[in-house]
Amino acid sequence: MKVGIIGAGGVGAACLISLVARGTTACRVIVVDKNPALAKGVVADLQYGATLSPNVEIRAGEYADLTDAVLVIITAGINEKAGGATNRSDPAGRLRLLDTNAGVYREIVPQVMKVAPAAVLLVVTDPPDPLADLARQLAGPSVEAGRVLSSGTYLDSLRFRLHLGRHLQVNPAYVEAQVVGEHGTSQVFLWSSARVAGTPVATLLERSGQDAAKFRQEVEQDVRYANITIIEGTGASRLGIGMVTARITEAILRDEQAVIPIGSYNEKYGATVSLPSVVGRRGVTEIFEPEMNAEERAALEKGAAVLRGAVERMGKAAAG
Repeated sequence: MKVGIIGAGGVGAACLISLVARGTTACRVIVVDKNPALAKGVVADLQYGATLSPNVEIRAGEYADLTDAVLVIITAGINEKAGGATNRSDPAGRLRLLDTNAGVYREIVPQVMKVAPAAVLLVVTDPPDPLADLARQLAGPSVEAGRVLSSGTYLDSLRFRLHLGRHLQVNPAYVEAQVVGEHGTSQVFLWSSARVAGTPVATLLERSGQDAAKFRQEVEQDVRYANITIIEGTGASRLGIGMVTARITEAILRDEQAVIPIGSYNEKYGATVSLPSVVGRRGVTEIFEPEMNAEERAALEKGAAVLRGAVERMGKAAAG
């Protein structure tokens, strides 16, 4: 099977190395970048270490080389540091990158669709949710909504589980907790259903005598602005999303029917939002909406309105 990665910068390279290191079921991975020398350099560097992983062919190529690709991962665009989206007080967050990266997508998506019209598209570039809406529009009406995905809140959910596990002193792998909605500042933490081994987190906090309000504020702060904390240290957030992208790729190529929090267009909310979804070879085939309390429900609807507004503004900016 063939997978394409558009963009050979930090995130694209992280996606590639994660695919190779995990031994993802892909016989061939094609890396395309507007700077062919960069794509060739990344592939040349990685190919030697790739001999330690299950057999996979990786090479730099052009759009024409994506013909018959099962999945195309798009990572191209400016990042948060370059786009000035690293202010914790800015409610726009990653949405500040939208207009610039929308221009990038208007160049990329039509070229992908010419050669790989049956591929699943996975949008990783920030902000991924409105860019997935744009990619779906550019792909045309014949492309099912479930075939255009946003990496969404999968990484946010893993961050949520990690910080809960650390605070509660349990392995995060055994924490059940999800973030839904936007991969951005309006993301929604589903505290009402957060559990460890079936025990509500609220109950565990009560047992330990911790201040639930303070605990919640600290965890949400750590998760919501994890990207900025990373950027302050390294200049770019790329490694975690690379690993998450590789896991999504596995679910698609293996037709796993895995249930993960990922973004796809949701008619109910009129935008691409992240909710637990069934993911396989055809992309998202079913969306689950978990039980939420009134506060969480209102926050999800508010976040969806933010995303709808961002898409509308993007369209007006392009028309103007």
